[in-house]
Order: sequence, then structure tokens, then C-alpha cells
Amino acid sequence: MARPTPAKKNMSAVNQELIAQRLNLSRATVSRSLANHHAISAATRRRVQEMAAELGYQQTPGRVGRRGKNSRALTIGVLIGIPAEKVVMATFPYILRGIQERAEIEHVTIDVCYQAPADFHPESGRQPVFRNMRQGNWRGTILIYPFAEKAVEMISRRLSTVAVLESYNQPGIDIIDTDDASAMVALVARLAAAGHRRIGFLSWDYPIGGHWVARRFSGYIEALFGLGLDFNPGWVLNVRKGVPRLSPTQVADTVAKRIREDRVTAWVCAADHQAYQLAQDLPARGLRVPEDCSITGFDGLDPAAGQKRITSMRVPHEQIGSAAVTRLVNRIQHPTAPRRKILVEAEYVAGETITPPPAGLG
Repeated sequence: MARPTPAKKNMSAVNQELIAQRLNLSRATVSRSLANHHAISAATRRRVQEMAAELGYQQTPGRVGRRGKNSRALTIGVLIGIPAEKVVMATFPYILRGIQERAEIEHVTIDVCYQAPADFHPESGRQPVFRNMRQGNWRGTILIYPFAEKAVEMISRRLSTVAVLESYNQPGIDIIDTDDASAMVALVARLAAAGHRRIGFLSWDYPIGGHWVARRFSGYIEALFGLGLDFNPGWVLNVRKGVPRLSPTQVADTVAKRIREDRVTAWVCAADHQAYQLAQDLPARGLRVPEDCSITGFDGLDPAAGQKRITSMRVPHEQIGSAAVTRLVNRIQHPTAPRRKILVEAEYVAGETITPPPAGLG
């Protein structure tokens, strides 16, 4: 009589979800533990790897990416930091378009989540963002617009993370950004070539300011010093800490005052939506753009009907979104690889808001 064959263990049932259930951990923690990610403690990694060995789990080559045409799609979250107030001339739709186009090529599923940065309190486990991470089974996330460092730290400890158009101090977060400083140097040089000698810099006040304004301001400073132009702190609005912040209306009032009292003939705005608003506000204060005041922006956005195109630097938002997906998939596959920071050049947009300064000024 033949001896019965011992029952074989159902290896197909052994997956990361089962390991997560056995250890009462999230699937993301299990995945990162198996990949020896630095954000997971050594003790947790050891527990996960021991349980995986006990259950007979085997991670097949290329499993992390899951990018095969016939395999289950990898899901990544796109977290868009929409402020509480109305967003004017937003750039995120262009970034999102690039993300979605690249995601199709990479066979990646995108889960978009909107979150006002000022209302994101990571110490609260009930945040909708974390619920989306769990329910959507996110394997990584792309951050659009600035978030508080504490919130970014919490996210990056849970998931592989790539940030676009913003830098963070957290280790292991890859950055896809614009070469802000060089682009701003080019804009100031255009103003100087037109004859402007007194050039101001302005931004708006935001609940979560981020580093992008500071980086563009640094390019402005570099250009002034390189061109031998005067720097006056009174011609800089909403940048320096400890100085009262101005609303957009107050910005326009202050710009008009500086034009009349200090003969500042040109203003560099940190973003296009600020520049378009200023160009709309100054005529109500008796000043023409560009005849009395030249203005530049940053982003390369199209004007609203009836407005002059702002002279600007066009940011390749769609290409940046596409690069963020590629970078994140690579980060998921290689979680311990060195951090990457990729800078993309902006393109000059010859608008209608630069002319030589009025006679006798400059």
C-alpha cells in the first residue's frame, strides 16, 4: 500500500498581507521591512523577516515594482497640498497630467488626495490622508506643494516619497525641482538689460510657506550682487521672518508707495499668480504696467482674458510630474539607494511686462 503524500503548504497563500496580519503590522511596513528600508527599525525588520522565513514566503525578482503588463498594478498616492483659501492659477493640474501619462506607461495606479497643509496634523491618526494610504494600499507617494516638515517626516516613515517643486530636510526623500536660482538670475538680468537699477522682490504670505520662495529670492540676491545693483531690504516683501506679513492688497499698496517714494521701477514676483494680480491692482492705484513699473513672474502660466502676458520663466510641469513617477518607482524598488535631487531648467517667456524705466529713472 502506497504511503500518503504529505500535504504541501499552499505557497501561493503566503504573501505580504498574511505576514502583516500575523504581526499586526501594516502591509507597507512589511514591504519596507523586507526591503531593509532605513525608516523601519531593525527590530521590526527582524520580526518581519523571521515571520516571512517561517511561513516560507519568497519575494520574487521585480516584485516590488509590479509593473508587468499582466500583473496587479502598483498604487501610489499623489498628495496635493491645497491651501484653505481659494487657489488662483494653480500649477498642479499640469503636474498631475504628467504624472497620469507616465503612470500609464509604468502600469501604475494613481490615487489622488487633496489636503490643506495647514489642516494636516500628523499626530492625529484619524487624518483622511492616512485612511487613504491604508484603504488604497499605497506603496509610495508624490507630494505636490509644500507641507510642514513634521507632516512630511510622518509620511516618509510610512512610504517611499518623492516631492516636486519643494525641498525637505528628511533623509531618503527624492526631489524633482526647478533650478529656481538660475532662472531668477536670468529674469533680473533681463530687467537690468532694459535699464532698471532699482528692482524689488515680492511674494505672498502662505499658511505653509515652504522653501521655494527663499530659493527664488536667493537667485534675485545673486543677480543683484553679480550685476552691481543695490539691495534694499525695504524693497523685499513677505520674505524676511519677524517682519509683519502683507496681504495681496497690502502688497499692491506697498509696491505703489515704493515706486513713488523710492523710484523702484521693476518688481520680481516669486510666482505668476502674484505677478498677474499685481499687474491688475496697480492701475487702480494710478500706475501703468509696464510703462510705470515692469513686472516679472515665475511659472509661465497663460494670462486671463484681457490681461497682458507676464514676462516669466516657464516651468516644465508635465515633465516634472512624469519624472516624479519614474523616480518613485525606482525608490520603491531600491529604498536604501542614495537620495536624489533632480533640477530641471525653466524656459524664458518673453511677455509684455518689461520696458525701459520712465525717463530719468532706473
